Amino acid sequence: MQTFREPALAFVVPESPQAAVELRVNFGVFAGREATQAELEALGHELLDKIANVSIVAERHYEIGSDAEAAVHQVRIAVLDEALPGDQDLGELRGRLLEVTERWARLCIADRHEEIVEA
Repeated sequence: MQTFREPALAFVVPESPQAAVELRVNFGVFAGREATQAELEALGHELLDKIANVSIVAERHYEIGSDAEAAVHQVRIAVLDEALPGDQDLGELRGRLLEVTERWARLCIADRHEEIVEA
């Protein structure tokens, strides 16, 4: 029997070809809406307490098939090699960034949540 697992709110991408550290937030799945520009800027400022430079992308993914369609809003956070602090363990840095990102997402969702409607 296959069990259904709810998607994670935020997670570290194990091996990213584009970045030394990449995190993703399934924002739309939990918030029922897209993150606002102000929320994304707030996330950036919070992450700057842990890392000198970060890239944040908000994107909408479409999954389209013959029997179903879905649009998902996701936030992607990337830290390039040159932004990594030389004296910090990479695993520890990932954990700290994930902690900040999850806290940010939960606060945004608690502040303003839209109900998801199936069409």
